[in-house]
Amino acid sequence: MIAAALVPGKASMHDRVQAALVGREGELRTFEQVVGAVSADGFRFLAVVGDPGMGKSRLLAELARIADRHGLATFTGRATEFEQELPLSPLIDALDDHLDAQAHKLAETIPAAPMRLLASAIPALSGVAGDGEGEPLGGDRTGLTRYRLYRAVRLLLEELARPSGLALLLDDVHWADVTSIELLDHLVRHPPSARVLLAVAYRPAQASARLTALAEHGTRVTVEPLTRAQAEELLGPGVSAPLRRRLYEASGGNPFYLEALARVGGEPDDAGGPGTDELPPAVWAALQIELSGLSPTALRAAQGAAVTADEFEPGLAAVAAELPLSDMLAALNELVGRDLVRQADAYRFRFRHPLVRQVTYLSAAPGWRYAAHARLAAHLERLGAPAVARAHHVERSGAFGDRAAAETLVEAARTVAGRAPATAGAWLKAALALLPGEEPGGPDRLEVMLELARVQGISGNLIEGRDTAREVLRLLPPGDHDRRARAARLCALMERQLDRPHEARSLLLDELSAMPDPQAAAAVTLRTRLVAEALMRVDFRAAQAVLDFMPDDGADWQPGLAMAVAALRAMPAYAAGRIDESLKHIDAAADLVDAAPDEHLAEWLDAIAWLCWTQNSIGRYDGALAHFERAVAVARSSGQDYILTNLLAGQARTLTMVGRLAEARITAEESVEVARLLGSGQQLVFALTQSCLADSWAGEDDTALAAGREATSAGVGRGEVWASMARHALGTALINAGRLEEGVEELLTACDRFDSPRLDRDTLLSCCEALALAEAAMDAPERAAVWADRAQHLARHDRPSFAGVALLARAHALRGEDPAGAAALAEEAAGLLGGAGRRIDRGRALLVAGLAHDGAGERARGRESLRAAAAVFDACGARGLHARTLKELRRMGVRTPAAGKARRAGLPHGLSPREAEVAELVAEGLTNQQIAERLFLSVRTVETHLSRVFAKIGVTSRVGVVNALRRLR
Repeated sequence: MIAAALVPGKASMHDRVQAALVGREGELRTFEQVVGAVSADGFRFLAVVGDPGMGKSRLLAELARIADRHGLATFTGRATEFEQELPLSPLIDALDDHLDAQAHKLAETIPAAPMRLLASAIPALSGVAGDGEGEPLGGDRTGLTRYRLYRAVRLLLEELARPSGLALLLDDVHWADVTSIELLDHLVRHPPSARVLLAVAYRPAQASARLTALAEHGTRVTVEPLTRAQAEELLGPGVSAPLRRRLYEASGGNPFYLEALARVGGEPDDAGGPGTDELPPAVWAALQIELSGLSPTALRAAQGAAVTADEFEPGLAAVAAELPLSDMLAALNELVGRDLVRQADAYRFRFRHPLVRQVTYLSAAPGWRYAAHARLAAHLERLGAPAVARAHHVERSGAFGDRAAAETLVEAARTVAGRAPATAGAWLKAALALLPGEEPGGPDRLEVMLELARVQGISGNLIEGRDTAREVLRLLPPGDHDRRARAARLCALMERQLDRPHEARSLLLDELSAMPDPQAAAAVTLRTRLVAEALMRVDFRAAQAVLDFMPDDGADWQPGLAMAVAALRAMPAYAAGRIDESLKHIDAAADLVDAAPDEHLAEWLDAIAWLCWTQNSIGRYDGALAHFERAVAVARSSGQDYILTNLLAGQARTLTMVGRLAEARITAEESVEVARLLGSGQQLVFALTQSCLADSWAGEDDTALAAGREATSAGVGRGEVWASMARHALGTALINAGRLEEGVEELLTACDRFDSPRLDRDTLLSCCEALALAEAAMDAPERAAVWADRAQHLARHDRPSFAGVALLARAHALRGEDPAGAAALAEEAAGLLGGAGRRIDRGRALLVAGLAHDGAGERARGRESLRAAAAVFDACGARGLHARTLKELRRMGVRTPAAGKARRAGLPHGLSPREAEVAELVAEGLTNQQIAERLFLSVRTVETHLSRVFAKIGVTSRVGVVNALRRLR
């Protein structure tokens, strides 16, 4: 072949190919429409999809120009093939330079907590983390950290979008790390409240299912090959028809391939070379020809740059290439002149296309690349760069047996495990490849493997985590009972998350059968997990049988094991109706938990969770909340996602029952997010169940029903307690939404029509009360009485919460025939439920009392009860019940704020939900900074909401807001 530069007319042909944008008119029209929608209405998501070389990057450049013309601040970044494991790399590439200049300004407007999270992930913000900078993630190593980081990024985008909007354009996202894909998923499902365009470009064949599914939430533009006519138009009339035909046939209409071939004047005669999965041999050869025209120094410089980074600094590239900096700079002049490399900014350069970097990287000999990565790793270590910055190069240059390299990878993995567990897992795997394997039982290697199993579970790779834990069991000698117990317990936990309870149980039994002392500490460790498995199956007899075989303490027990055993004893006793015994177990376990340090709790959170759930079920709400809160904090700090969702769900359930609905909904949302990150169907059902209940009592019927439908249609956990709990939640939501017949059917299914119900006594009581309410509302007092009788049979009258629910069920059944008697029962129920801390149920009992008094002709007493009910619902945030109560008061002649106007949180004049939240917090005496941190907003956003509140209410101060709110109460 003759090089393009030596063939007359070839350079001008290349210039035409590079400059023209032919055959993309439809894509550009779509871009104009999407950007216009962003400017008019707010957030939009755009996916630009096409095979390698189709011109996605060029189209993103056109999109940037369109966004800029519409006044949007535009930021562009991309993921890279050789740095795929670096967390959030495309976002950092897009924003880091801008944030470096704006860091201190942003620190003044973004609250401290989200700013610390952003500083932990984005280098440009690392110097403005504020208080707590030494522990940027707040000690949280779970997926909840990632979720909160994603919320913080959303807040950052809202801030950057001021005042005219923002376009964030990310290229080559098929190469993005898992954390970046999770972030995109979060932003699409929880879009910024601002004019933000989020556009991504990726190759469909290399994209994950999660990435491709995002297009369903926005606009998808598929970039197709050029037609023959379009390719000929692109080449122009100066190229002969035979050559145009050859170029089109060789390129297949792919613009990048066409450009590469145009540079050398046609299809190369030699289609050799190593080739790749992405480049046809002809194009591979064409790019190699470009490289072959370089001087030896320039080629070496290009290869060093390809090893260094997608966007590289000359100094680091010189180290990789083993060139003096002066030679590197001279070589860059040649590389830029040949358009292989382009200047990114004043200090950095990048290859003109990722495929050019790929070919350049692979053109270097493997041994040379290995040495180049090693030089960079050593240089960065001398500079004091953190392990995370060095890990990419250490991974590609570490030598077998190099414990220092392995330690670097393990340190880097631990640093990013909370926010990027998939990356941590890759680095731990690389560390294992370096550690000696002659002694498979060696502590270093096996401890790293156990850590790998844990981060694989955290990242949602439950199957890999399970398999790693099983491999540890295979490698451990039979007599190493303590470590075998740790590995088996971890493996069983993941089998449970994978909805494989039988495998979990079999594994535990196999390990127990091999232990010589069935009551040794290692055996008891496994039995605690066996008890938990039985409790999940609602096999309380089996759980009790295992517990009966376990002592309360032992001389060889590790700290915390006695606490775990005590924590498990309460639930079987409660389920068997031995309430007094259960309460004694609760008190004993609570004392041990309260006295234990966090590091002891961390090892036994799956057992502590059962104590918390038993406290909730039996009506010990204060104790349940205190223990849930502490257990959640420990789970976060120890990175135990697989139990965190369960704990958050239980915390949300308890918050719902005591009427703290705003907190309950936030907690349930966090539980759902962690479950989705974890990829566990079981944990997702747990979380969605509580989200359904919290949303339903808050009056968000559509949201509640959506969560309930998703929970019950998950298809996992049949025959276990949590599947029945999901049906109970959906049935409750249907009845609250007024869909009584559907709700009754769901509740009957949840209770197995009381043939062999799996629900706990408290939930069964709630089912009976809800069924009595629905049947009475459908004019079936006899059927309502049946459910009241069943509630009476279930209730323990020395437990106020149980007795109160039973009385409320009876009041429903009597209201039509004996309203005075129903009112008396409802008032008694309200007293018991209020004393037990069940505020929403107290309000519901007061509502029934008010309606019953009115039915009995006691209108004054009815109004009094309804006013009390309205106050309860207002304080709890139960907006649906509050609106219904106000409607009944108006019917009885009491003037109240008009329903549906103004007040989702108690304010008139058409306030939005967010404005109402801000107003309520103002009334509580919080400052703007405190409100910002509570609602995860910037101070400036709070100020904006508050100015709108002033205008809508017609006041000029915070005092005016407080007075307006008090008048409505």
